[in-house]
Amino acid sequence: MTQTIYQVDSFTSQPFAGNPAGVCILGSSANEAWMQAVAREMNLSETAFLVPQMNGFNLRWFTPAAEVRLCGHATLASAHILWKKGILQKDERAQFHTLSGLLTADLCGDWIEMDFPARPAEPVQPPMGLIEALGTEARFVGRNADDYLVELENEDVIRNLKPDITALGKLKVRGTIVTARSENPQFDFVSRFFAPAVGVNEDPVTGSAHCCLTPYWALKLGKKEMTAFQASARGGILHVKMAGERVRLSGQAVTVMTCELE
Repeated sequence: MTQTIYQVDSFTSQPFAGNPAGVCILGSSANEAWMQAVAREMNLSETAFLVPQMNGFNLRWFTPAAEVRLCGHATLASAHILWKKGILQKDERAQFHTLSGLLTADLCGDWIEMDFPARPAEPVQPPMGLIEALGTEARFVGRNADDYLVELENEDVIRNLKPDITALGKLKVRGTIVTARSENPQFDFVSRFFAPAVGVNEDPVTGSAHCCLTPYWALKLGKKEMTAFQASARGGILHVKMAGERVRLSGQAVTVMTCELE
């Protein structure tokens, strides 16, 4: 039997931008080693594996190197495929049962709005090697359960940053988020995300990082609703909104490839 896998560019309305994710809808649960092997073969920052269940879908995400507990762009890609292929009607809510609890997505015109847990960062002393790996001064260093959050001086520093990826990979976290206030009035803040410890040197657009970025900038800017830009080479746009202890992340998506796994 063959298995269909879709490749979707998330947080963009144009192909070959945003963050590509694999989406694999299974008839029943698959072996974990097989899912990891497929994710390694796809060689995308994440591949999502969905299994239909009562009240939604079981959803797991794998990088080429490891399973992760939360992934925004592959969740967005999964919801996009469910509506695109008619598995869900356009007025139906997508419900995903994950390692991070229940996540939902709603189709709002050309945008998909996802409901995720907020993951604010608490201020910490920079660990040995972090500032040296970034090669620049930090205005703020915080950490949540998964990542370090580092505010840098300005957007130019973010865009021109060339961190020591090997050194960042030695930190005992999933990844490192760097951020600054945007100099473009179209956006409130910009960011980049590096996660070499899980096999992703730089992630193009990271929904889960915005679970940390949203509460940080909401407090700093005094705004509940913001527009963010992730300044990777591919780039991506998100609308973000605080909703109590949750965040709403909105983005667009486009299918770029359908393949059959023999």
